[in-house]
Amino acid sequence: MDVTNKEEEFNLREIIKPYVKRWRWFLFSLILTTLLAIIYIKFTAPVYKTQSSVLIKDAKKMSSASGDFGVLAGLGGFAGMGTNSIENELEIFKSKKIIEDATKELKLQVAIYSREAFYDVELYKDTTPFNIIVINEKQYAELPEKPIDIKIKGDKITLSSEEFKKDISTTFNKTISLPYANFIIVKNPKFNRKKVKKLDLDDFYFTYSDLFSTVNDYQESLEVDLADKDATVINLGIAGENKDKIRDILNRLVLIYNSYAIKDKNSESKKTKDFIDERINVISKELGTVETDKERFKIDNDIVDIGTEAKINLQTSVETRQKALEVETQIEIGRMLLGFIDSQAGSFQVLPTNIGLDNPTATSNIAAYNKLVMDRNRLLENATPENPLVKEVTKELAGLKNAMRESIQRYIANLNTTKNQIDGENSFTKKEIEKIPRQERLFRNIERQQQIKENLFLLLLQKREEAAISMAMTDDKARVVDHAYILKKPVAPKKLIGILVAWVLGFLIPFAYIYIKELLNNKVVSKHDLEKLTTTPVLSEIPRLNRKEKDTITTNDLSPLAESFRILVTNIKFMLPRNNVAKNIFVTSTVKGEGKTFVSVNLAIALASTKNKVLVIGSDIRNPQLQRYNPEKKGVKGLTEYLISDVADARAIIHPSGFHPNCDFIYSGSIPPNPADLLQNGRYHALIESLKEDYQYIILDTAPLMLVTDSFLFADVADVTVYVTRSEVTEKSFIGFANENISANKLTNVAFVLNDVHKSNFGYGNKYGYGYQADEKKWWQKIFNM
Repeated sequence: MDVTNKEEEFNLREIIKPYVKRWRWFLFSLILTTLLAIIYIKFTAPVYKTQSSVLIKDAKKMSSASGDFGVLAGLGGFAGMGTNSIENELEIFKSKKIIEDATKELKLQVAIYSREAFYDVELYKDTTPFNIIVINEKQYAELPEKPIDIKIKGDKITLSSEEFKKDISTTFNKTISLPYANFIIVKNPKFNRKKVKKLDLDDFYFTYSDLFSTVNDYQESLEVDLADKDATVINLGIAGENKDKIRDILNRLVLIYNSYAIKDKNSESKKTKDFIDERINVISKELGTVETDKERFKIDNDIVDIGTEAKINLQTSVETRQKALEVETQIEIGRMLLGFIDSQAGSFQVLPTNIGLDNPTATSNIAAYNKLVMDRNRLLENATPENPLVKEVTKELAGLKNAMRESIQRYIANLNTTKNQIDGENSFTKKEIEKIPRQERLFRNIERQQQIKENLFLLLLQKREEAAISMAMTDDKARVVDHAYILKKPVAPKKLIGILVAWVLGFLIPFAYIYIKELLNNKVVSKHDLEKLTTTPVLSEIPRLNRKEKDTITTNDLSPLAESFRILVTNIKFMLPRNNVAKNIFVTSTVKGEGKTFVSVNLAIALASTKNKVLVIGSDIRNPQLQRYNPEKKGVKGLTEYLISDVADARAIIHPSGFHPNCDFIYSGSIPPNPADLLQNGRYHALIESLKEDYQYIILDTAPLMLVTDSFLFADVADVTVYVTRSEVTEKSFIGFANENISANKLTNVAFVLNDVHKSNFGYGNKYGYGYQADEKKWWQKIFNM
C-alpha cells in the first residue's frame, strides 16, 4: 500500500512538474493579461443599460365595447378585434415598424462623437454643439465604412474621410451632398457646455447608417420580456453608450406603441360604427317589410288579433252547441207530449206539466186541458158521459186536444228550423277554429321575424352609441409602470468580470501551451522519462550549465557539475570488475550533439582527481571533437596517424590534457577517407592493450551509433558502456534504438547518462553540492519536492 501511494504521489508530481517549473510563465502571463484587461477597461467607452416597464391593458381582448359586443366579432368587418395575446404585444414592441418610427423621430441614423483621451464619447441632444440633419437618402448608394471627421473653425466646416478623394468645405445651414445622402449641419441652440465640461470637444466625427441597418441594430439590442409569466407587465431594456439617447429610445417606443394602439382602436371603432350603420339601414328595411307582411296577413284573414278571434270562435262554438242541445231537448219534450196525447185516443187524461217545455202557448193549452179534464172527471162522478154538460166538456176537450197537438207540432217544426240554423252556425265556427293553428303559425312566424329584427335593430343602435363613446374616450393601451431609467453601473465593460477573464486567460494560455508542448514532446527531458523507456540503469544526471560557467570541472571543485561527475564515477566503479587491470570506458550516444566528448573529458578529470591515471582517446575520427578543449593542439598527430602506421610508438600521440596532471589525451588526428577500414585493421585493439600498463582508466570518446558503424567495430573492448543522452535533445525513439543494440549484445555493460538537465528536471533533489553549496529551497519547491 505504501509503495502504491508513493507511486501515485510521484505520478502526480510528474504531471504537475512541467507547470510548476514554469511558474514564471504563469506569473508573466497573469501580469500581461491583467494589464491588457485594465487597458481595455480604461480605453473602452462604458455601455449603460436603461430599463422600463409597461402594463398592457385589456390583455385578453382588444374590443373597446362591452362583453356582448363579442357576439358581433364573427359578423365580419372587425379586423384586429380577436384575442389579444400578451405574446403578440412582445413581438409588436420588437417590430421593425415601431423601431423604424423611433429611428426617424430621434434621427438615430447619424451618431456624432468626440475624440477624447481614452475613448470616443457619443454626443446627443444638448451635449453636441451641432446637429446633422439628413435631408434625403440616395437609393442604392454604397454606404460609408469609415467615420467622417469634422473640423470646425468659426463658421467654416471641413469634412474629411479615408473614403474621400479630397476634403469637403462647407458652412452651417448649407446642404452637403455625399454619395449616399444629403446633409445639413446646423448649430444646436440647446447645447449645454456644462454637461460636458470634462470633454475637450475639439475633434469630432460622425457615422452614418442606412435606415434598414440602424433598425436592425436596435432591434437586435432591444430586450423585451414578461415581468412574470402570469402577468401582463412587459419589461423593456436597451444598452448604449449615451444615457440620454437610450432613455429617449425606450420612452419613444412606448409612445409610438400607444399611438399605433390608439389608431388601431379608432380604426376598429370606425369600422364598427360604419358596419353598424350599414346593418341598421339593412335591418330597418327588413323590419319595414316584415311589418307590411303582418298588416297584409291581418287584412287577408280578416283578423285584428288572432288570439281574440280564436277565443271568440271557441266561445261561439260552445254557445252554439249549448243552443243546439237546448233545441234538441225541446224537440224531444214536444215529441214526448205528442206521443202522450196520441196515446189517449178516446180518453182524456191529465197531461204532465213542468217537464221543461219552453213554449208558453203549449204550456197554457196543457194547463187548460188538464183543468177541463179534472172538471169532466168531477162531472162524471155524478153524471154519465151522455150528460149534456159532460158532452160539452168532452167536445171542448177534443177541440183543445187537437189545438194542442197542432200547437206542439208547429213548435217542433220551428225548433227543427232553429236547429238547422244552429247546425249551420256551428259548422262555420268549427271551420274558423280549424283555420286558427295555421293562421297562428304563419302569424307567429311573421311576429318572430319582426321581434328578431326589432331586437337586432335596438342592439345595433346601442352598439353605435358605444362605438361613438369609445372613439371619443380612447386611452393608451400601455400604461407606464416605470419610465425609462438608467442602471447605476455600466453593463460593459464589466471590470470584475474583465479581470477574472484576464486571470483565467492568463492561466489558461501558458497552461495550454505547456500542455500541448508536453503532449507533442518527443524528447527525453528528465530521468523519469528515460527510466520509463528502458530497463537499463541511469547512472547520473549532468546539470545544465549557464553561459558563464565553464564546461570542465577542476580539482576540489564543489560545483553541481563536479558533484554530478563524482556521482557518475562512483556509479561506474560499481559496474566495473574489481581487479587491477585497466578499465576501458566506452562513451557513446545515438546522434551527434548529445555531449559525448563533454562527458568523456569531465569524467576523465573526475577519475584523475582520485589519483588515477586516465587517458581519453578521441575515437571519432570522422568528426573530431576532442580538440575543442585544447584548440592549440589542432593539427597534431593522433589516432588516425597511428592507425595508418605513420606513427609507430603510441607514446608519440599522447598529449597532456592541460586539465589535470593525471589526465592525458590522444586526439583524433586528421580525418581519413576510410575510417571504418582503419578501425578494424587491428591496430586500434593493439593500441588499447598496449596502454593498459600505463593507465588505470582508458576513456573512448566514440562516434554516434545511429549515424555510422565505426563505434560498433571496437565496442567489444569496453568494460562499461556509458550511453550519453541529452535532455530536451535526445528523441524518445532513440532510446528504442539503444535498447535494440543492448538486447542484441552489441554493447557491453551499458548504463545511461542524462546530460544537460535543467535543475527543475532533476529526478532527485534538484541540487547537487549537499553539505557544501546546497541552496535553501523555496516554499513552492518544498511543496512539490522540486
